[in-house]
Amino acid sequence: MAPGSAGGGAAGANLGALRSHNTALVLGLLRDAGAQGISRLELAERTGLTPQAVSKITARLREEGFAAEAGRRASTGGKPRTVLRLVPEAGHAVGVHLDRDELRAVLVDLDGAVVARRRTELDLGAGAEAVLRVVGDVVEGVVTDGLGGPAGAGSLLGVGVALPGPLDHARGVLHRVTGFPGWDGFPLRDALAARLGVPVVVDKDTNAAALGLSVGGEGGSFAYLHLGTGLGAGLVIGGSVHRGARTGAGEFGHQVIQLDGPLCECGDRGCVEALCLAAVGRGEPAEAARVLGVGAANLVGLLDIDVVLLGGRTISGAPETYVRGVGGVLEARARREGAGGAPVPVRVAPRGEEAVAEGAAQLLLAPVFGRGDG
Repeated sequence: MAPGSAGGGAAGANLGALRSHNTALVLGLLRDAGAQGISRLELAERTGLTPQAVSKITARLREEGFAAEAGRRASTGGKPRTVLRLVPEAGHAVGVHLDRDELRAVLVDLDGAVVARRRTELDLGAGAEAVLRVVGDVVEGVVTDGLGGPAGAGSLLGVGVALPGPLDHARGVLHRVTGFPGWDGFPLRDALAARLGVPVVVDKDTNAAALGLSVGGEGGSFAYLHLGTGLGAGLVIGGSVHRGARTGAGEFGHQVIQLDGPLCECGDRGCVEALCLAAVGRGEPAEAARVLGVGAANLVGLLDIDVVLLGGRTISGAPETYVRGVGGVLEARARREGAGGAPVPVRVAPRGEEAVAEGAAQLLLAPVFGRGDG
């Protein structure tokens, strides 16, 4: 999938055509309608667009293969209405979870269904060229697995990449990734786009997972806490991923909860990440859960969120222990506050260890359907 390939050129053109506000409104309703479809009149009523505008948009979507007829539906007077549906296989996105020691990639269709997946070991400290080569090989492999080679790659809208922060989401530039200072200032988005020949979006692993969960139906305001090789948070406030003014929100793992505590790889002392990972390393998941709960309680106190979701490889190893431990700290906090307030619920996030990779694919797909800013 070299720069200038047929797949890359087509993908860029398709993505640009789809990313308009009115088209996103229509596509979002088509996707929500599912296989039963929705009529042009209903689209006009729900979007506030004129019937002429809807007809123009749907005609273009049908011509490009993104929409198709789903039969006819009886109307109140007059002839039956033609209903339209989304064609999920008309577009795909690759989601890449670039962790410190492994890489996971998924290919998903427009409905977010996983079509193909790959996983391989990785050393994030091996240097940019080695890491980019692995990413390129895995992306090409998962596209071939799911779409059958270069001909099918024409439906590829792009690649979303999620990895530990901090980073600049808007420019796709990495900052000093904890434990890997050599990546500081590296333009990952542009380097990968040049290598792959398709649009690339880069974000933190926790933000990607939070976006995927929101698109998948998790409502309200919530925090996704990811405990794996590091610890971070993805925040959804009022239905939107909160990245902050400099796209640096969610560095949850580096809040200091023990003054003069153990040294963290970030250079500070007593960070919740250092304390939590130390407990994990000692084989004490209950203590790790308690530490995680203290950090979660700070977050709940600051943001008054609706729910805390837990994910990551370490959580997957003992999910009940972490839910019970974090939940216990939040329950104690609620009792101290009094006023009959119920504690913020704690749950394991769906999607398991692929939550970040699937969320990374939504960095490309969500804006197509009017959800988030990618």
